Amino acid sequence: MKTLHRIDGRLHLEGVALDTLAERFGTPLYIYSRQALEAAYRAYAEAFAATPHLICYAVKASSNLAILSLFARLGAGFDIVSGGELARVLAAGGDPGKVVFSGVGKTADEMRAALDAGILCFNVESASELHRLNRVAGETGKIAPVSFRVNPDVDPKTHPYISTGLKENKFGVPIADAPALYRLAASLPNLRITGIDCHIGSQLIDLSPLTDAADRVLALVDSLAAEGIALHHIDLGGGVGVRYRDETPPDLAAYGRALAARFAGRQERLLLEPGRSLVGNAGLLLTRIEYLKPGEDKHFAIVDAAMNDLMRPALYEAYHEIVAVDERPTQAKRYDIVGPICETGDFIGFARDLAIEEGDLLALLSAGAYGMSMASNYNSRPRAAEVLIDKNEIHLIRERETLDSLMAGERLVD
Repeated sequence: MKTLHRIDGRLHLEGVALDTLAERFGTPLYIYSRQALEAAYRAYAEAFAATPHLICYAVKASSNLAILSLFARLGAGFDIVSGGELARVLAAGGDPGKVVFSGVGKTADEMRAALDAGILCFNVESASELHRLNRVAGETGKIAPVSFRVNPDVDPKTHPYISTGLKENKFGVPIADAPALYRLAASLPNLRITGIDCHIGSQLIDLSPLTDAADRVLALVDSLAAEGIALHHIDLGGGVGVRYRDETPPDLAAYGRALAARFAGRQERLLLEPGRSLVGNAGLLLTRIEYLKPGEDKHFAIVDAAMNDLMRPALYEAYHEIVAVDERPTQAKRYDIVGPICETGDFIGFARDLAIEEGDLLALLSAGAYGMSMASNYNSRPRAAEVLIDKNEIHLIRERETLDSLMAGERLVD
């Protein structure tokens, strides 16, 4: 995080010392940098400026209303995968005419809500969904704008849990089946074909899978045009990776040049669905060490953050850099950083060399994406608060949950 730095040994995000945030709001605590969020969005806008485009932020990466509002004011559209995400976008002031609705399991109620809102497009992922959408649109007296999410069968070279473009994945329709499905869509009375979509995976470090997928999709678009099925936009999804450890993320400018060359002379607008690359390195999770537990084979630092706060290490064995908020002159020791949840899989990081004591604060970096948005209440743990830093200003953008709020919807029985 370029906005993270030390002053007299104390870790700061933008102009605010992290230890002061822990004192004010407690821990665990998610903290985001407005400068980093805006810089990430502008990097996309500049990289793809040569091609008419729309950046649709993938809401699932981090769905706080303040973050959505910030991107909406920068001109972003949104990629959603649920009716709840649509409601969040609208509450944050997002333009429904810039919303694309992805996901393999859209319900009829979600379709009605999206039709009522007037979204840009439904990214359809099966023939059954297409028929349901046609029926729902007819019942509501509307015409549903549709594209198909095609599966180009490109290996994204990423973790299998976040690979979405191979033929064995649940997402999309096989690219070979797409022409017949577009013909079917053209025959249905309550649908309007608007575009095509693909998304091959997340945390992609190599540009070649992205450009390979683009070539396969563009070839399909040209074959559809030859049949008289003209598209208005081509959505190439997201998936661009970020640095967690020693990765070298793709050069957005190079990606922009590659797509500009491919879109030169074309009439379709380019859509992109970045999520992680907009928010991943703009946020961190602050946690406090409860206990240091020495062992014969390894030492443990038991912190107050857990797998319910940051699921990625337990789910993907994902790596997050962990740094002490206050530097100590003492000799570093090697620790496994673990949480208090009653699961062996409740870990934050293994074999980290840190000079720390009980009560110290740790910052888990690059936690802006799929951190708070995947948080749960496992072990009846209230979810963390969220704070946005804007230079020297501190904004509480989500209050910490309380135990009362966790039980508010539950009822006893006689």
